[in-house]
Amino acid sequence: MIPPITVREYARLTTAKVSPSLDQHTVTESAFKYLCELSASFRSGGASLVQLEDRLSLRLDNFVGIVETPCGTVLEILPKHVDHVEDASWARKLLRKMLVSALDLPQRDSGVASIDLFKSPLTEWVMHQFLRALDQLVKRGVRFEYTRLEEEQRFLRGQIDVGRQVRQPAGRQHIFQVRHDVFLPDRPENRLLKSAIDKVLKSTQEPGNWRLARELAMILYEVPISTNFSADFHLWHNERLMAHYRPVKPWCSLVLGEQMPLALKGGFHGMSLLFPMERLFERYVADCLRRGMDSDAKLETQVGGKSLCTHGGKDFFGMRPDLKITQGEKSWILDTKWKRLDQTLRGFNEVDGKASYGLSQSDFYQLFAYGHKFLNGKGDLILIYPKSADFKNPLPVFKFSDELNLWVVPFDLDSKALLPFDCKPQLPLFSEHAPPLLTQSVFQYSSGINEQAETVTA
Repeated sequence: MIPPITVREYARLTTAKVSPSLDQHTVTESAFKYLCELSASFRSGGASLVQLEDRLSLRLDNFVGIVETPCGTVLEILPKHVDHVEDASWARKLLRKMLVSALDLPQRDSGVASIDLFKSPLTEWVMHQFLRALDQLVKRGVRFEYTRLEEEQRFLRGQIDVGRQVRQPAGRQHIFQVRHDVFLPDRPENRLLKSAIDKVLKSTQEPGNWRLARELAMILYEVPISTNFSADFHLWHNERLMAHYRPVKPWCSLVLGEQMPLALKGGFHGMSLLFPMERLFERYVADCLRRGMDSDAKLETQVGGKSLCTHGGKDFFGMRPDLKITQGEKSWILDTKWKRLDQTLRGFNEVDGKASYGLSQSDFYQLFAYGHKFLNGKGDLILIYPKSADFKNPLPVFKFSDELNLWVVPFDLDSKALLPFDCKPQLPLFSEHAPPLLTQSVFQYSSGINEQAETVTA
């Protein structure tokens, strides 16, 4: 088995021999070729997985997750953050926490244990969460349903199909054409679960995961696998009798690749999970802010309905800010950026358009347009960046006009909170009526006999 390669965003991968680290690593020629082909398929849809530097090396883009190549190479891509520079376990923990929050995955309280012991790869963690949820479902009972069968029998069973029976040829009058109902576990939900188990059995390298998957596969032995994931997910029932199936659905969707923001194309998918870091950070911030808002406030994501201009009676260049918070008649426009800022940098560089602190001029133009179209030129705009060692406090206000202000504020990834800033009126996140942050114990992982867990502050 080829050991997994762990790198982070924008790492350099090459077929030449280099000293391995989170920022560079050596890969096989077949893995290098597959990544180039995969990136070409992404680029046709407007995304870019890697940037080719030369014939021997490439540089990853801002995607995180897992990529498995046909040759067996497993590439784990972690978020790049200025704090904990060489700590892969911290980046892996952060990615898991963001996935649970951004994708609204169910969690189970599992007690407190040492975080240092929780170092499972991302794919093994996803598969383990799925198996734990499925194990709980099986203990509560797998749902069966009646399936209509039409067949030939030498004895009467159910109803006789008179139309087909009278058309029986001579010499087959003793064969009965019957139809009857059979109580079977063959239903869309169980077919998807069986398909996910089969994928786990082919992908997992952890003995504990493999053993539990084999036990669950034997329980669902009579269930066929799904031939159309999308159609079966569309037929997934959510009525009261299927309530115990709800916790396992998002994990099943994640294992089968149906819940990824960017689906993989091509004939080989393997156990691959890829997420654009910009979109993941946006969903993570939205979920955290929504949990801490006043009850009378409303948060919307990807708000549309506005365009930059009109031409010939038609709207041109649609505008969709990441977040919009509304409380009464007051509104705020927020935009998230997964970039690194440095409060010590000042001055403006005309060459690359980088203003003070490493801000982008194009981002300011974007927020200026949002302010005039969504706030009518009056109010507060907020740019949200991840908090880091170089960006710990909100920047002084940027004034587009006397009535239109732009705030640049850090978001603390550990405490899952936006740092307060001097905005009048204050956002409904910082008022005395906003609910306090809660602590949730979320993850538990088993390797062999020992159970290992961690507590994450939410």
